[in-house]
Amino acid sequence: MRVRFWGVRGSIPVPGPDTARYGGNTSCLEVQLPGEAPCVFDAGTGARALGIELLRRPERSVNLFFTHFHLDHLFGFPFFSPLFAPSYRLNVAAPGFAAEATRERVGRYLNGVLHPLRMSDLPAPVDYEAVRPGVAVIKGNYSITPVQLNHPGGACGYVIEGGGKKVAYLTDTSPLSRPGEGLAGGGAPNSREVALAKALRGADLVAVDTMFTEDEYFEKMTWGHGYPEYAAALCREAEVKRLALFHHSPDATDADLDRLGERWAEGYHGVRVVVAREGADVDLEG
Repeated sequence: MRVRFWGVRGSIPVPGPDTARYGGNTSCLEVQLPGEAPCVFDAGTGARALGIELLRRPERSVNLFFTHFHLDHLFGFPFFSPLFAPSYRLNVAAPGFAAEATRERVGRYLNGVLHPLRMSDLPAPVDYEAVRPGVAVIKGNYSITPVQLNHPGGACGYVIEGGGKKVAYLTDTSPLSRPGEGLAGGGAPNSREVALAKALRGADLVAVDTMFTEDEYFEKMTWGHGYPEYAAALCREAEVKRLALFHHSPDATDADLDRLGERWAEGYHGVRVVVAREGADVDLEG
């Protein structure tokens, strides 16, 4: 299984010299098993470069899963090149109860007003579906299980299994416990944390929203984002092998993220900790 980060930034794209090394594009993650159509998670501005790359590959289909529809996760969708290749087939999934609701929510953006394109302008065939937390979706040799997160307006993460490997994508989310309680307080996990840790158990790689420092989180607890200490505690509880700090603040410069990496270079109780970087490949052999 191969994982590539195409966009690692949160809230708004921030191109420029201060973000060149870690990247300024918003959330987009690709997971692919050999010989299978790729699975893509979110279509932030990072989806533009991914789409160009996909057209160079032999596969003619892609599975795109949205965590939610805040604009930083949707910006790149109308610039995703497979949408304009009639030979390509896309399957677009999002949390909800009906496929038509997924189509309608995407259509709020591609409506001729917020973006000049309309849904009817897309040349490629697109199928839509709804997914629910805890109910696995099978796509070829992938098993993809949505998990409920903690974000204003609702969001879900995804646990992806295939080829003997396990990856999870958890953005955007606040801690599942209040300060001083559960894993946030350094204690035993609450029932929601137990359920999430069970879903993540033994994962090879987990990308987690860590937009804030711990102090910033206490100032912005209702914004729906997390911090590294909580992500590390969750991954330790779930016996995760590698944690990728993800969904970086638009205010975080390359120098800030260098310091973040240095601070977590020793890992956390057996969990290896890395700072997600745009363009980085993680090859999970086996």
